[in-house]
Amino acid sequence: QVRLVESGGGLVQAGGSLRLSCAASGSIFSINTIGWYRQAPGKLREWVAIVSRDATTNYADSVKGRFTISRDDAKNTVYLYLQMSNLKPEDTAVYYCSTNKGVSWGQGTQVTVSP
Repeated sequence: QVRLVESGGGLVQAGGSLRLSCAASGSIFSINTIGWYRQAPGKLREWVAIVSRDATTNYADSVKGRFTISRDDAKNTVYLYLQMSNLKPEDTAVYYCSTNKGVSWGQGTQVTVSP
């Protein structure tokens, strides 16, 4: 079982930047892919970015060129980051960290981008 804890959300003006962090602990040997998802009010949860064990990354078209995902595999913890730049009001959502495309989820962190 993997435990995920996100942090780093907040309120930022359009055009600003934020860095989200996620710490994965527990059965980290089971983690192949780890990524970020988000859910805006009234909308379905959507995939944002994902990174595999070999550091291959993929991004949703809506964030490509603005967001950068990275991971750091430490001894007992996998750290996941999302550097978000040039933020837009439509990026407002609760951002979740998830392993292996939805097997485990964190509690989420709120990102709000004001116009």
